[in-house]
Parts: sequence; C-alpha cells; structure tokens
Amino acid sequence: MFGFLKKNRKPTPFSSGAVKTVLHKDLDFTSTEQYKVLRTNLRFTLPEGVKCPIIGVTSSMRGEGKSTTAVNLSYVLAASGKKVLLIDGDMRIPSIAKKMDINGDYGLTNYLMKTELRPLDTLKTDVLDNWYIMPAGELPPNPSELIGSRRMGALLESMTEEFDYIIVDLPPVNIVSDAMAISGHITGLVVVVREGYTEKSEVERCFRQLKLSNVKVLGCVLNGAKNDGGAYGKYKKYKYYKYYRYYTSEDEDKKETEAK
Repeated sequence: MFGFLKKNRKPTPFSSGAVKTVLHKDLDFTSTEQYKVLRTNLRFTLPEGVKCPIIGVTSSMRGEGKSTTAVNLSYVLAASGKKVLLIDGDMRIPSIAKKMDINGDYGLTNYLMKTELRPLDTLKTDVLDNWYIMPAGELPPNPSELIGSRRMGALLESMTEEFDYIIVDLPPVNIVSDAMAISGHITGLVVVVREGYTEKSEVERCFRQLKLSNVKVLGCVLNGAKNDGGAYGKYKKYKYYKYYRYYTSEDEDKKETEAK
C-alpha cells in the first residue's frame, strides 16, 4: 500500500510563492479537476442520510499538505453551490488564516473559551458568498481538551443547521491526539499522504492509532503524486499538487484480494 513513500527523508517546506499558487482560485487546471474528483468520491463514501457531513482532514506528520487540502476541498465544495464552513481546528500551529489572508486573532478557541462570543462572530469570507472560514484564534494551553469538549460538539451540531458541509483542519495524528479527541463529533476523517515525502512507518503508525481509536476513515488523499503523461501531461510545469489519487478502505481490500 505504501510503496510510494520515502524513508528518512527530511521535509522540504513550500515557499510562500509556491503555496499561493496551489490555493483555491489560483489552482492550475489539473489540481482543480482532481479536487473535484475528491469531492465526488467523498459523496460516495459518506454515510447516507447525513444532512451536513463534518469532515476532518489530517495527516500522519507535518508537511504533507493537510491544511492546503482542507482549504481546496472546502473551496470546490462551495464552488459546486454548497454552503461550506472551513474550521481551523489546528490550535497548535494554525495556518488557515494566513493562507486565506484574513485576521486570525479571533476564532474557534475564543468561542470555546468565552461563552459570550457567538459562533457567527468568527466567520469570515471574501472569496465566495457561500464559503465561510473560522480561524483557530488564540493559542490555548489545552487544545486537545478543547477540540474534544462538549462545547465543541455543541458548536458543530449548531453549525450543521446552517451549512451543507463542514471541513475541519486537524493536527497530524502521530504528533498529538487532537484528531482522535474530536472523532466523536465528526462524520469521518480524510488522511493526507504526500508522495516521496511521507515515511512509510509514519503512515502505518497513523492508521494503527486511528483503528485503535475506532475513528472512521473516509479515505486517503495521495498528495503531490507524479503524473508522467496522459491527459495531464502538458501540465508538468507545475511543480506542486500535479495529481491526486483517492483511496478508500474498499480499494485496499480489493488490492489485498488480488494480491492473494
């Protein structure tokens, strides 16, 4: 399953210019189409009858592109006409406000810690009328407790009455327990893996932890996958996010059966 991953490879951070070119409306054609494929596949993996799916986006380690994936997934959902809320649930190293170029001083943490703050006071958007952003806000001393709290559950429940989709950017599974703490409040998780960067052992450890915690995994996004030809061949000049592959648990079961 993880033969495409690298072992013991040091992270190579994106430059600010590179990050800008792989976000929402600045995406190249190839990336936009693959995010649309992700949008379509999610609709098949989500449980039936869920009015407003709450989808967490995480990874095994830092630098795999989970926050960028969360931004772009929420964008393509909103571009399809759905009312979408993107929440920065990474209250340790938040990045959504910076990526979206909005004020991140007030947000999720402020609502969870201050009862007088209304959820709608934290929503910001200027790209699409039906796309809303809730920054992480101030850095708290107890993010794992806050993200898994009853107040967080009540917030999400109230927001399901206002939106069609809620996307929550979460910290990496192997570093902190936040993604497991919030699992009882969300529909499921999308796990982001970056080809040629993520260590195989880290991904295996990530899925072991999620399985032990009974977290529902909706699928796995392979980020930065190489595409050497075909219909997208002419887009090779774009260095980042050239192609995505989306895996579900059913895909992996099929692969194991064929291998036998």
